[in-house]
Amino acid sequence: MKKDSRQLFQRHSNNPILTIDDWPYPANSVFNPAATRLANGETLLLVRVEDRRGISHLTAARSADGITNWKIDPEPTLFSDPVNFPEEVWGIEDPRITWIPELERYAVVYTSYSTSGPLVSLAITSDFKTFERRGAVMPPDDKDAALFPRRFGGRWALLHRPIGSFPGNKANIWLSFSPDLKHWGDHCVNVEARRGAWWDANKIGLSPPPIETPDGWLIIYHGVRITPAGCLYRLGLALLDLDNPCRVLWRGDEWVFGPGEHFERTGDVGDVVFPCGTVLDEKTGALRMYYGAADTSIALATADLGELLAWLKSTEAHRVT
Repeated sequence: MKKDSRQLFQRHSNNPILTIDDWPYPANSVFNPAATRLANGETLLLVRVEDRRGISHLTAARSADGITNWKIDPEPTLFSDPVNFPEEVWGIEDPRITWIPELERYAVVYTSYSTSGPLVSLAITSDFKTFERRGAVMPPDDKDAALFPRRFGGRWALLHRPIGSFPGNKANIWLSFSPDLKHWGDHCVNVEARRGAWWDANKIGLSPPPIETPDGWLIIYHGVRITPAGCLYRLGLALLDLDNPCRVLWRGDEWVFGPGEHFERTGDVGDVVFPCGTVLDEKTGALRMYYGAADTSIALATADLGELLAWLKSTEAHRVT
């Protein structure tokens, strides 16, 4: 039987799975982790850690089952380097990890917080111990970015979320292309924020990196609704064409996951669920989604990939093209 949007994701009973109390050094909060499966089968989270100044850095946590017994690096894994990369002067945040088979390395796309606003930066690593920083790839204001794992027509593709300064501008998800991971062009709007009373009106952004499926690239994105009580972050689904990600095939009308538990509604920034990473079991279709809860802790929700795709394609009202 087809599931409705309220049944697609299930919170783990151990939530939150990581908090600042688990951290090996003093800090304010841990949230918004990127995620990947390593060659040895371990799950690695690259966690945004906010120190007591308010400046963020990234620290790796590893687990055999992706749920318990996390081994956390005793010191920050990737610190900002404002001497060599001045755009990182106010910290680095919200990473997304993509394994790039062609390079046989991981690409970490993250937000650098510059004096002119947030922007998109890139680093490459094979072991999450040493990193080759590629520097800024998009100017401010821009964030919520991730790479596709392969080229399209010989070019790399990046999803990201620029915000213009013109009054009334919407914050949409954009797609850009590059021959070398440094110079980017052919920018176009990919998924557009809706208007009016919609849950994803005016401001949206990519959450985890796109997930390749036989039906297309599944993207989980966040929508920000402005309410009298503040911002409300919830998640929706869309599907991009497998060979031409500029083409949006399906987009869900309803949100599929939102803050409901106390640790999601109360924290440094309440009413926020913000995933930056997923891990997929390709044999079973089981999807683990790691998310920041209220900018304070890390939680886990699970879903079945087949059920997500079936729901997304369940009605003509979801069809875009």
